[in-house]
Amino acid sequence: MGLRKFKPTTPGQRFKMISDFGEITTSKPEKSLLVGKQRTGGRNNSGKMTMRYIGGGHKKKYRIVDFKRDKDGILAKVKTVEYDPNRSARIALVTYADGEKRYIIAPSGIQVGQSIISGEKATPDVGNTLFLKNIPLGSVVHNVELKPGQGAKMARSAGSYAQLTSREGKYAVLKLPSGEIRMVLVSCRATIGSVSNPDHMHIMSGKAGRARWLGRRPRTRGTVMNPVDHPMGGGEGKSSGGLPRSRKGIPAKGYKTRNRKKLSNKLIVERRKK
Repeated sequence: MGLRKFKPTTPGQRFKMISDFGEITTSKPEKSLLVGKQRTGGRNNSGKMTMRYIGGGHKKKYRIVDFKRDKDGILAKVKTVEYDPNRSARIALVTYADGEKRYIIAPSGIQVGQSIISGEKATPDVGNTLFLKNIPLGSVVHNVELKPGQGAKMARSAGSYAQLTSREGKYAVLKLPSGEIRMVLVSCRATIGSVSNPDHMHIMSGKAGRARWLGRRPRTRGTVMNPVDHPMGGGEGKSSGGLPRSRKGIPAKGYKTRNRKKLSNKLIVERRKK
């Protein structure tokens, strides 16, 4: 997993930096795990634009990824490591001993031919899924559940991971990618290792056209709008725009928007760093 730089033969190539896709083993996805993916272009059911700056982009098909990893005690072998256009991480196609095929989020360092397993009796090796009560303290994990049997919700994007720091009664204490320290039930599952493609954060498009391929339309800055369109709009020439805020007037820097009555607040030991 590395990055590929380009010689500045054109303005679009000058700062372009993309993945070398060295870990990808096939370009053809498993047909049985593909479903069609409809796009809205930012419009609702009556055709009205409700989300700006969305539209176009290359056609995609959705890969059904197994976030539950609930096929316990059955050995699975990694067949391929593939690119997924719907997420920043790589995905791996695994075949279970009974013949079933599933996609999983590929952990960093996983190899074709490697065996993985999930359940209480699984060993804490990369790619194996265990309950938090069975994972050794200090381990790096990803694909962490928030509710037992719900499926993974945390640490799923490229290069991310959480660290299991301690256990207190029925809760495990995890340090999350954001720096937040949070309690999760020990009956929830997590997968050993960090998520693949850690170099994703260093990718540079090089040109606006690559953003259009991803379905992102040009974004207009609030400061160049009129006062009727944005709180930061208006003024003669290049005005500063005032304090940074959203189109609806909510401050963008330092203003807390989290509900103080949210039930999960009691599970957060320490908030993320500013």
